[in-house]
Amino acid sequence: MSIFSRISIGGLTVAAAGFAAFSMAAAQTLEVPADPGAPTEFEAPVDPGAPTEFEAPVDPDAPMEPDATVEPDATVAPAAPQRITNPVAEFAGIDKITGRIITFDVYIDETVQFGALQVTPRICYSRPQTEEPKTDSFVEVDEITLDRKIRRIFTGWMFAESPGLNAVEHAVYDVWLKGCKQKSDVPAPDAAKTN
Repeated sequence: MSIFSRISIGGLTVAAAGFAAFSMAAAQTLEVPADPGAPTEFEAPVDPGAPTEFEAPVDPDAPMEPDATVEPDATVAPAAPQRITNPVAEFAGIDKITGRIITFDVYIDETVQFGALQVTPRICYSRPQTEEPKTDSFVEVDEITLDRKIRRIFTGWMFAESPGLNAVEHAVYDVWLKGCKQKSDVPAPDAAKTN
């Protein structure tokens, strides 16, 4: 048995014995009044209809007033978190055959092909730098099959801080969100059409 166990067991034994001795001594010093309805020296006679010192008389016809301590304080309410809408989503993808990891930017509502996958972000949110980072994007990923058909394999939210939570796992390619950007070195789809 360890020293800690012996101390705690001994402490319980001493505490239990001390409590038993105290309760026996207290029981011996109290006297039961001869008349059970008569007040003891510790309690005052009480009129059953009179209000006690802790409660105020209540008029049943009076309108109820709200308690001032229950009302919410508008200055204490936390501000809603700010979300920044970004025009560019940054993804990373891995080709499992070659082992190459590629980072690529995709504009919102633009479709970019990565291997046999087509990645289309619909929205990309981030937070200001003064707040806790939280970057997420709603993404659609389609696969081009061997018979040239397009099949949707993923629709949902991706989170940059938790890339493994909703990453696209494919037999050959994996894709996950790295972040959201306001600008990209890649020209926008509209700018490419005008050139």
